[in-house]
Amino acid sequence: MKASTERKIMRWFHIVISIPVIGYIYGPVAEIPRAAFAVKFIIFPLIVLSGLWMWKGHLIKKQLRNLG
Repeated sequence: MKASTERKIMRWFHIVISIPVIGYIYGPVAEIPRAAFAVKFIIFPLIVLSGLWMWKGHLIKKQLRNLG
């Protein structure tokens, strides 16, 4: 996969997966226990991981290439 394609996919994943957080902050999602759990413990960590991958993913790939 080209680097530009991977960036586009990760960028859109990061943007789309962030939408429930906006609902959690500004909407009634915080009052729904299952939805609040999903935002806190599933969606937010995915946002953090995708952000870290976009920021430092090239270094992780480089380290993995050097190992194999």
